[in-house]
Amino acid sequence: MVTSSLAGLPDFLIFFVIATILVALYLTIYTLATMHNEFALIRQNVISAATSLGFSLVGFALPLASAIVHSQTIVDCLIWGLVALAVQIVVYWLVRIVMPNLSQRIASGEMAAALFLGAASLSAGIINAAAMTF
Repeated sequence: MVTSSLAGLPDFLIFFVIATILVALYLTIYTLATMHNEFALIRQNVISAATSLGFSLVGFALPLASAIVHSQTIVDCLIWGLVALAVQIVVYWLVRIVMPNLSQRIASGEMAAALFLGAASLSAGIINAAAMTF
């Protein structure tokens, strides 16, 4: 009984490790792509930076979860995880077009800018996850 329950453990571990690596890659690339240093701001207790990065991370995790569920292979998961990463970077740059001083506003603690970016990131992640039904 226990053996059959644990039969999927190797697949779980593989996909979990891949997802963890993709999240680390996402956080690295996203924070390099933005015009402000989220982690430095978060260490300074700038709530707006934590809010925008947090929503962005959820906006990435949703399609990554969908990619894991729908992937037939590890390569599928990696490719669609990278697509999810790219979508979030594009969303940040699109929001910057609407709000040219976005990073400065987030760095100065403005919650309206952080919430708008966060909502855009989360919305894109939800749509991206729904679209990943390959």
